[in-house]
Amino acid sequence: MPKKIRLGVLGGGGDSLIGVLHRVASHINDNYEIVGGCFNPDFKANKAFAREIDVPLNRIYSDFDTLIEEELKLPENERIEVCSVLTPNFLHFPMAKKLLDNGFHVICEKPMTTTLEEAKILQKAHKKSGKVFALTHTYTGYPMVRQMREMIKKGAIGKIHKVDAQYYQGWINEIIHDKKLRSTVWRLDPKKAGISSCMGDIGVHAFNMVEYTTGLKVKSLLSDFNYLYKDNKMDVDGTVLIRMDDHVKGVIRSSQVATGDENGLSISIYGAKASFHWEQENPNFLYVKSDTQPMQVYKPGHAYNSKLSLDGTKLPAGHPEGIFDSMANIYLGAAKAIRGKRYNDGEFPTMEDGVRGMNFIEATVESNKKKNIWVKMMK
Repeated sequence: MPKKIRLGVLGGGGDSLIGVLHRVASHINDNYEIVGGCFNPDFKANKAFAREIDVPLNRIYSDFDTLIEEELKLPENERIEVCSVLTPNFLHFPMAKKLLDNGFHVICEKPMTTTLEEAKILQKAHKKSGKVFALTHTYTGYPMVRQMREMIKKGAIGKIHKVDAQYYQGWINEIIHDKKLRSTVWRLDPKKAGISSCMGDIGVHAFNMVEYTTGLKVKSLLSDFNYLYKDNKMDVDGTVLIRMDDHVKGVIRSSQVATGDENGLSISIYGAKASFHWEQENPNFLYVKSDTQPMQVYKPGHAYNSKLSLDGTKLPAGHPEGIFDSMANIYLGAAKAIRGKRYNDGEFPTMEDGVRGMNFIEATVESNKKKNIWVKMMK
């Protein structure tokens, strides 16, 4: 087996949910070894966390710039090869760009940047670097999402005419109704989160899921946001009408104030012959419905599934797999690319997905700001 890929981690320290998700995912397929990083802006906390997860202290740096400087002093066969960027949104662009400019591969949390202009600049830097860039739209790693994508490619549901995606959470309810509390959350701070909270954080996942599974591109959209309070500058709920290729229309619904909901990402895709339905909270079930046949249920691990789906399945049929496995499949695809191996273009979201995501976020904000008009997206 080849040597493990040397991984550096930026952010994600302490009790960060996203941090443990990435760390576990990187270990699942035995492709990566965390050799260094900068988990926390406080150097003492940074080193304490490194001790906790058993990362060598001599590769724990006081800040990002020092990491770059010191790692470049090491022989190429010892230095970090790829960095995972798990910081708040406003740091994604400067960190990813400097990493690419200095010859590192990048695995980045979404949204890729805070503006479309930054995304375009990063796209140019990526092309110039020749390095691998993977964007962690986690849910594309689920075997049944990949199965849906491959079946749609082969015409299983016929011509698509309707798409309905939603991502509902209720976590911000505890914060949004308290004026003092909502000023302490970085996702509600435009300087750190960017121009959108709800659509930028979770709505973009639903958007990515629509384009990933259908293979179609959103051409234009119309959005309507809810901020709940006049002094709140960030959207916490929104509905987006979308127009796609070939007269396909649909809706993307996203909310952080859906009381009682946890992580309710789901998608329904309706075609001329049949339809698909999948839910993130029940990820092992892909439902296929039609007007002429009883409903079918596809599950992971069976020989009837596509190669892309089976490559992302680690256990025999009947053993539930979840979000750690989904993220691990993205890390697995990135590992293949870093090692120069052949891989399916559905194994990990790319720079193009990041640019499309920022285009979607900015277009929804523009549509809402201009009193709910249709806004065209880039081709």
